[in-house]
Amino acid sequence: MTIADIKKNAEAKMAKSIEAFKSELQKIRTGRAHPGILDQVHVDYYGSMVPISQVANVSLLDARTISVQPWEKGMGAKIEKAIRESDLGLNPSSQGDLIRVPMPPLSEERRKDLVKVTKGAAEDAKVAIRNLRRDANEQAKKLLKDKLITEDDERRSLDEVQKLTDRTIAEVDKLLAAKETEILAV
Repeated sequence: MTIADIKKNAEAKMAKSIEAFKSELQKIRTGRAHPGILDQVHVDYYGSMVPISQVANVSLLDARTISVQPWEKGMGAKIEKAIRESDLGLNPSSQGDLIRVPMPPLSEERRKDLVKVTKGAAEDAKVAIRNLRRDANEQAKKLLKDKLITEDDERRSLDEVQKLTDRTIAEVDKLLAAKETEILAV
């Protein structure tokens, strides 16, 4: 393994951490409707739990309403029950084959709670990134110990990994600030 391999590996893993953080942010709801909110809701489909998106068409009716169109007639009640029992605080209503899921407006207290949840997710992402930095640095130190690289190469590698870490954490902070603004906007 070379220094370039260590850096490339760390960069790829840090990019995955950013993607995981982005998907975590999508699960945190704001006042607006978003079909991705229902991604974490699973429904019983012939004995197995599957995401709603695998048994119904999820789309937006307007800025505050999600529509869920089941592909099978008998699934409507099960989907409605799964949405109601999820921890999202949503109250779906059936209109024939169509299930309407209105998004209730967020109270100020709930918005502040969501900001705390968002900050917690950001901190988890930063911890994961720092752990990746530590692993990359340990690999570089091992190469030095095995006399495969010089001390200058090791120092350069540590600096490059630190710069990569700083850039990645700055991106997490930027995503966090954008999500906070979105949550607190009335």
